[in-house]
Amino acid sequence: MNNFYEHIYQKQLEVFEMPSNKKISSWAVHILDLLFPERNAGGIKSVEDVKLAFGQSEIELEQLLSKSKACEVCDHFRVAQDFFQSLPSLYALMSADAEALIAGDPAAKNHREVIRTYPGFFAISIFRIAHKLHELGVPLIPRILTEYAHSKTGIDIHPGANIGHHLYIDHGTGLVIGETCVIGNYVKLYQGVTLGALSVEKVLSNVKRHPTIEDYAIIYSGATILGGDTIVGHHSIIGGNVWLTNSVEPYTTVYHQALTKFIDSKPLI
Repeated sequence: MNNFYEHIYQKQLEVFEMPSNKKISSWAVHILDLLFPERNAGGIKSVEDVKLAFGQSEIELEQLLSKSKACEVCDHFRVAQDFFQSLPSLYALMSADAEALIAGDPAAKNHREVIRTYPGFFAISIFRIAHKLHELGVPLIPRILTEYAHSKTGIDIHPGANIGHHLYIDHGTGLVIGETCVIGNYVKLYQGVTLGALSVEKVLSNVKRHPTIEDYAIIYSGATILGGDTIVGHHSIIGGNVWLTNSVEPYTTVYHQALTKFIDSKPLI
């Protein structure tokens, strides 16, 4: 047993100053709170306060990058700087996602309701932050962020996925978007949709394994679309519970025909 205890102790030393997943996710949630004070007003009283708050978050990101030890050779100062330079474009993307929810969901009353309550908006927004860090070459932290959103919403989006603007996710629980998915603009996805791989063999790790969904496609609940060569053409509609492993042309509607039986179960008199 001594060798086992020594092994565990050495692992403890290696992660001594590593920030917890909770601290990393709190940083991202704080960014959302700053961008959308409808979520949680932070006592900002002037433009200088805004600059100071984002400046402190930039320093915190640099510290998280350094202490996570996920990348020993990265220029953490430059990565943090580049990330915060991209905030206006990230904010525009998140705002467009909120607009898509307001425009597409009859139950959505206003911008504030979507930002404060919709799990789809929260999951997409965390994904937008994670994806930007992923683009900047940051390992580990992007995955921690999207798995945090997954734990809160049931919506599983890999930070490597490429997703256009005005993404609409209604309800969202059980939705899976794989690492190499490509999703266009104005796409609508509902709960239980899987955009996955046909095979999960390890040798395929650098291969496009997940489908491409073109602009204005709508995919209803429970649909499963698999394969890196599978393309759902623009303006197509994929009905609920469809199982799809082949491409469909633009403007195609695909429905699942269920075999439903009705049995007379009245009690015998």
